Amino acid sequence: MSIIRRLGLALGAAAAAAAIVATTNENALAQAPAVPRYLFDPTWPKTLPNKWKMGGVTGLAVDKDDNVWVLNRPNDLRDLELQAELTPPIADCCTRPPSMIHFDKAGNVIGSFDAPQGHGMDVDSQGFVYIGQDTVRKYDPKTGTVVGEVARAPETEGGRGGGGRGQAARAPGRGGPGPTGTFPQPAGRGAPDPAAQEKQLAAIAAFRAKYPPSTPMIAGQIEEIRIVEPDGEMYVADSYLGGRVMVFDLKTLAFKRGWGAYGKPLAQISTNDADHDYTPNGPMPKDFAGHLTLNVSNDGLVYAADRNANRIHVTDKNGKFLKEFVVAPQTGAGGSTGGVAFSPDREQRLLFISDLTNDKIWFLNRADGKVIGDMGSRGENGGQWFGLHMIAVDSQGNIYTGEVFNGERAQRFVPAASTRGKLLTQLFALR
Repeated sequence: MSIIRRLGLALGAAAAAAAIVATTNENALAQAPAVPRYLFDPTWPKTLPNKWKMGGVTGLAVDKDDNVWVLNRPNDLRDLELQAELTPPIADCCTRPPSMIHFDKAGNVIGSFDAPQGHGMDVDSQGFVYIGQDTVRKYDPKTGTVVGEVARAPETEGGRGGGGRGQAARAPGRGGPGPTGTFPQPAGRGAPDPAAQEKQLAAIAAFRAKYPPSTPMIAGQIEEIRIVEPDGEMYVADSYLGGRVMVFDLKTLAFKRGWGAYGKPLAQISTNDADHDYTPNGPMPKDFAGHLTLNVSNDGLVYAADRNANRIHVTDKNGKFLKEFVVAPQTGAGGSTGGVAFSPDREQRLLFISDLTNDKIWFLNRADGKVIGDMGSRGENGGQWFGLHMIAVDSQGNIYTGEVFNGERAQRFVPAASTRGKLLTQLFALR
């Protein structure tokens, strides 16, 4: 079968997303970079081997060779999706995949291992994989064994969270209720018990007294990990108290420094939840609201995206606050500023921001934070998203995304002006 025929078949399912063009914000500054144009690439990734069905994507990273690592949640899969695991199988599809899958540029699976599920990841130049769980663990990808671990509090706040130290027990063909945020929660959850709530609040207060904001180890769960090898450092977003930026030595994994919103020292982060609250279109909270992610630019600036408050804080590597960018401040129900990626040019003139709630990518002028355009929409066609969670960009400017709701996909988008983009444009025109 010719390449045109193969691509034509794939494009048939993606016709609604044939050409994805960023829309321009009329208020963008005249000197802002041009709005990039991207095309959905239906050829990436290839069909997964072994009848695997991917779970919600909770981590995404591009390595030095422009290969892509995808962290997913196999436990998101339901009974209906695991009938090929039974003995004998009662359907052709599917089986749980490993939680970590390694793809090459062509979309082929070139490696995998099954670590406990987590959130956030990165990979260093030697190929070691760092996965966020109840702390950060460093894995040898050849064996899937842990070779390093960041210290964490031995308890969890109010008995919540934690996990990640062992893989949940799995029975062949038996799955869970599905990805979080897609369908109603399972029945049987009645009105909250006031006594139980009071007990939990007391436990949270006791935990915060025992582990103050300045605690030099992980106290919540990991949201994101970014490695800066020239500095020998690893930046980690710890979910404790709405989010803390934590910096660790990459070799020893020892804590070095950290900060909160507006670059405030860790010790000044409030333990009062009211100081972290955000109302859409309301004033910005003085502390991070929640689901903090981050990335570090080539010129040494740290971009901390506080998703639940629809904002991005820019600091230097020591936490000195420089500026705040606000994106779609009217957004509620999870917020607009999810992951942070950079355009591939040397100056990294654009920020690419993934938006889980509005299911689009925002393009920001990195110099001033102005939105110059956006791309995408919610939907189930190829090139659309349902729970756009993770984003990464390779050296050629290809965008990789991962969904965490019922989409549960990794997708690629290529620059329209690239060789592959021009080929896809021609194939679309043949339809």
